[in-house]
Amino acid sequence: MPRKAREKSATAVYHVVFRGINRQVIFEDQEDRVKYLELLKAYQEISGFKIYAYCLMSNHIHLVMKEGEEELGIVFRRLGAGYVYWYNWKYNRRGHLFQDRFKSEPVEDDAYLLAVIRYVHQNPVKAEITDNPMDYPWSSYHEYLSDKGLCETNDILSLFSEDLAKAKKQFETFNQSEENSQCLDIDEKKRWKDPEAIDLIKQLAVVKNLSDIQQLDKLKRDDVIRSCKSEGLSIRQIERLTGISFGVVRKA
Repeated sequence: MPRKAREKSATAVYHVVFRGINRQVIFEDQEDRVKYLELLKAYQEISGFKIYAYCLMSNHIHLVMKEGEEELGIVFRRLGAGYVYWYNWKYNRRGHLFQDRFKSEPVEDDAYLLAVIRYVHQNPVKAEITDNPMDYPWSSYHEYLSDKGLCETNDILSLFSEDLAKAKKQFETFNQSEENSQCLDIDEKKRWKDPEAIDLIKQLAVVKNLSDIQQLDKLKRDDVIRSCKSEGLSIRQIERLTGISFGVVRKA
């Protein structure tokens, strides 16, 4: 059956989502995320697209971007090939890493553009990884308030105020408020059966036995717990399978 044609945006702005094949983890550690952002910057210079927001989760990515000289399909073929080559080399693996076709939705006006950016920045909050989007290092949120980076922040901040200081305050207030828009996302989280959950936890923690997780240093342990929660494992399931207390799992 032929695929449905991708809906074109009159503004050339899109919200893009793509994920690991079979929900596979695509970012194992900090180095992986840094590498992906480096590639994104490199291909941004080649392809001429603009980035308004991004968020790297453990097994999927959100991007809000404006198409440049090359179509998005070409951009993501370039980007995917570069990252998968490096990832497979690093982890001594073969085969595909990303689901074969990214998902996208057109963003046709400023109101929805701001809503989508807030939705993307609140992904780690909804996944219970953090209570504040500013505390998540792998999204573009901090670029708007402090650091310069990949995003065209001035384009978005100017929608709030011509005064940069006021715009940043209004942006922060807006992004901290509740977001209920029905934006494009990955499929609903799967319900993990224990055998699958056990394999996932071992993969994320890089251990042979679940009991080994209790011996990890706190930073590594908490990172594994957050990744498990972002994949859809419940706090109770993580507690039961790892032997780590409910309180520790909830706070991680």
